[in-house]
Amino acid sequence: MIISVPRYLIIGLAAIFSAYHLLLATVSIDVPKDKGPYLAAMALYAIATIASLWLSRSPRMPIWLAAFNAVVALVVPLLVTSQVATVPPDSYAAWYTAAIGTLMVITSTRRRHTFAWIGIGALIVQTIAWSGPGGLVAYGVVGDVLWVGVSHALSLSLAKAGRDTRQYALAEREAVEWRAAQEAHVSERQFRLGQTSRMSLPMLRQIVAVGGELTEGQRLECLYLEGAIRDEIRGRKLLNNRVREQIMVARRKGTTVTLLDEGGIDDLEDADLERVLNRLAEAIRDTQTGKLIARTVPEGSDIAITVVGLSSLDDGHASALGKHNVDDEEDQVDLWLEIPRAAD
Repeated sequence: MIISVPRYLIIGLAAIFSAYHLLLATVSIDVPKDKGPYLAAMALYAIATIASLWLSRSPRMPIWLAAFNAVVALVVPLLVTSQVATVPPDSYAAWYTAAIGTLMVITSTRRRHTFAWIGIGALIVQTIAWSGPGGLVAYGVVGDVLWVGVSHALSLSLAKAGRDTRQYALAEREAVEWRAAQEAHVSERQFRLGQTSRMSLPMLRQIVAVGGELTEGQRLECLYLEGAIRDEIRGRKLLNNRVREQIMVARRKGTTVTLLDEGGIDDLEDADLERVLNRLAEAIRDTQTGKLIARTVPEGSDIAITVVGLSSLDDGHASALGKHNVDDEEDQVDLWLEIPRAAD
């Protein structure tokens, strides 16, 4: 279970913690020789903190604001230490070290790690120049370094976790899509097998009943049935009851009929699909030709189905089997019909 912390709560806690440093600075207002630079340092820190917490709702801090924070990390210690030679034991005049550390943690948390480390580096150099290496421990600069390091590490970890989450979500979506496709294939196969069984079962029973001794008419009916089964497999959405009826009539007249559904009409609404198929049935009914080929057109075209009628020299057996050769030089085009996707 993932627990999400509200953004306003995090900002509120950071604001309270930052305001605490200003409170310490106010308590020690009597320590500096000149209060002007000291107050200017407090104002700069307050402006940088407010801007860092509330400006821009993007998780990544604007680069100009990160650069401003780095400048504040350099200027604020100079303003304070220029007016404070030494820090009395009972004073909080060195408030700026913790304040700058807090500001750099905010900068690092908002994914500007380079500027955060620049600010910390400026604080380290200034502290050593002001009070020597011992000041790094005495005034909490070491703690600032640790906090920025922790913030940097957490930020990188959270960024990696975010990338991993997106990758897992993408993988899960792809797995769901793959499973849906497989289930669709299984369902389609089961539907086609069931439909084939229903169509062929009466003829198979008749073949068994006569011991395989079929008349010439029965043999032709078997060929017509084979063509109808092939239509169900290759024709898919090119079929409705009217189309099936006209195809069987055409085949019994000796016409070779071939249906090829390549997915071009899968996106048609039911009403448009029915209109297109009814127009196809009319074309099959009204055309006297040796070969008839109906093929879907790829999506993106204004045409849904093309129907081609070719004169044929076959002897009738090829017609029953649904064989054709579009490239045969002896074939002549008797019909070229384009059925539009949209109603006229």
